Amino acid sequence: MTARIGKGAFTAMTVFLWTFWLTGCAYFLGADAPLDVLRYGPDDGGRRPHLIVFLRGQGGSHRSFEKEGFVSAVRQRSLPFDMVAPNAHVGYYVAESLVSRLKTDVIDPAKAQGCRRIWLVGASMGGMGALWYTRLHPEDIDGVYVIAPFLGDAEIIGEIAEAGGVRNWSPGPYDPSEDWERLLWDWLKTDAGNPDASVPLYLGYGKEDRFVEAHRLLAAILPPERVYAVDGGHDPETMRRLWLRFLDDGRLR
Repeated sequence: MTARIGKGAFTAMTVFLWTFWLTGCAYFLGADAPLDVLRYGPDDGGRRPHLIVFLRGQGGSHRSFEKEGFVSAVRQRSLPFDMVAPNAHVGYYVAESLVSRLKTDVIDPAKAQGCRRIWLVGASMGGMGALWYTRLHPEDIDGVYVIAPFLGDAEIIGEIAEAGGVRNWSPGPYDPSEDWERLLWDWLKTDAGNPDASVPLYLGYGKEDRFVEAHRLLAAILPPERVYAVDGGHDPETMRRLWLRFLDDGRLR
């Protein structure tokens, strides 16, 4: 499916994003263009052949990936990746401009400069954003790692669980411009859950994460070697450990 997400589809998502504002802030962030992007390249000013795009969660900021050691972990392993962290905050989700801004301001310029492989790495809200981008533009992406992603509210997660899991669940008739949760899980079931999907999807989560039921539903349709689960909750330290596990497994290439 390539349907655009309609305004009505963001009702539940927007409520979640505001209530999940971990810093306690409650003001609207405008979806400015172009995106503000932090860039992490070689000290000599050159370019590495590949790129990691970090997508931030609702709390913290795009600076969190450097603060929490995600950037240094890549550098310490001498991986052939430049890294960028766009400030893709909640305003871009509400304005429905996340995907278009990522493509225009980050992905297309990287490809034009000769970038060979692009990975999306999204935490929490950013995991959801990484999935949306991949659904619409799989041709741009070579791999996705979502860490503790938000995948919908309790109602849709309960419905899928009651059906016996994603494979047994049917989305039924729905308007893809209005129901983003069914659209997401329909895609996860038919495309992302396929072991031979053109874009490999990896999942990491803490076993005590507040969204662990959704994570386990997604994990059940992924190849076991693409799932990382550690003790911990929905917090920066757990996400950092999940990132290190992923890197040490040699998946990023």
